[in-house]
Amino acid sequence: MFHVKQETPPALRFLDEAIAALGRKGLLRTRPDPLPPGALSFCSNDYLGLASEPAPGGPSGAGASRLVAGERAEHGRLERAAAELVGMPEALAFTSGFAANVGVLGALAGPGDLIVSDALNHASLIDGARLSRARIEVVPHLDVGAVARAIAGRGSGRAFVVTESYFSMDADSPDLADLRRVCDSHGACLIVDEAHALGVLGPDGRGLCAQAGIRADALTGTFGKAFGAAGAFVAGCSPLIHWLWNRARTFVFSTGLSPAVAAAAYAGLERARREPERRERVLAAAEQLRAALGQLRVRTLGFGHIIPWVVGEPGPAVSIAEALTAQGLDVRAIRPPSVPTGTARLRLTVSAAHTAADIERLAGAIAKQLDQGRP
Repeated sequence: MFHVKQETPPALRFLDEAIAALGRKGLLRTRPDPLPPGALSFCSNDYLGLASEPAPGGPSGAGASRLVAGERAEHGRLERAAAELVGMPEALAFTSGFAANVGVLGALAGPGDLIVSDALNHASLIDGARLSRARIEVVPHLDVGAVARAIAGRGSGRAFVVTESYFSMDADSPDLADLRRVCDSHGACLIVDEAHALGVLGPDGRGLCAQAGIRADALTGTFGKAFGAAGAFVAGCSPLIHWLWNRARTFVFSTGLSPAVAAAAYAGLERARREPERRERVLAAAEQLRAALGQLRVRTLGFGHIIPWVVGEPGPAVSIAEALTAQGLDVRAIRPPSVPTGTARLRLTVSAAHTAADIERLAGAIAKQLDQGRP
C-alpha cells in the first residue's frame, strides 16, 4: 500500500503546537473507532431508531444546484411532508441542518438589522448570524425579558429572535409562547430550530412549537436525527420559501440534496408517522434512565430524551466516557467549546431501539464508575 510521509509543511507548523495545547487542556478530539458488534450507543441522535433501517433507492445525486438542473420529484415530495409535519404552508430542503440555519439567517437579516440570539444557540445559528452582517445581541439563556429589552431598544431596522426549541446540550426549552408574544408586540421575526425536538416531542412528534400552540415565522428541522437520514429543511410561508430559493446562499450555490437521501428522509417521516410506538418507547426509555440516575444521585439536566450529566472539568468527563465505552457502552464527553468552560458533561441519549435491559446495563456501569470514586 502506498503511504505518504507525514510531515507538516513549514507554513502549517503552528498547528503542531496548537494541537498539543488542545491535548494538554483535555480538549483534543480524535477519530473514534467503529463500534464493535454488540456495543450500545448512548450518544447518537438516532432517537427513533430509524437510521439503521433499510432505505429506499433513488438516484445517488442531484447533479447540480436545484436552481439549475438538480430538481427532482423526491425533493418536492419530501418538502410537502416536512411542511405538513410542522403545520406550515411550504418547506425547502437543504443538505444539512448547518446549511439550513446559515442559509435562512443570511437570507433574511443584513446590515442595519438586529439578531437577538440565545447564549446557548447552536454553532450553525451563531455562524449564520455572523455571516448575515446584522448587529447581534446575545441574551442570557432562556431569558425572555432580555429578548424583549433587546428588540424594544433596537431603533430602526428589522429584528429577528433566534432560538432552539429543545437545546441539545441542556435538554431545556424556552417559553415559546412568551417569545411569540414578545415578537408580535415589537414587530420581530421569530426563528426556531426544532432539530432535536421533531419526531419525539410535542403532539404526534410535531415539535415544541406545536406543543406551545404557536407558529414560528421560520422553522428549521432536520432529517438526520429522529428521522434517520440526512439533510434538513426550513418551513414557513410561501414568500419565505420563494425568497430562500433565490437568496439562501447555502441552497443556491450547493448541489441539491441527493434524491436517494431525500427518499430515505421521506421514508423516515412516514415511519415516524405510522409508528407512534417508537416515540413512546424513546420517552419511556428516557424516563427509566433518568429515574435510575436519580437513584444514584446523579444530577441530570432538563427533560426528555437527551440526558446531560454535568461533570465539570474535561479530564474526569473523558475518563468516565472512556471507561463506559470500554464496556461496550458508547458514551461521549462533551467539552468546550461545545459547552461553556467548567461544564464538561456526558450527554446521554436514548433511542427507541434501546430495551429496558439496555438502560439497566448502562445504569449499572455508571454505578460502578461512581463506586470507584469518579464524580
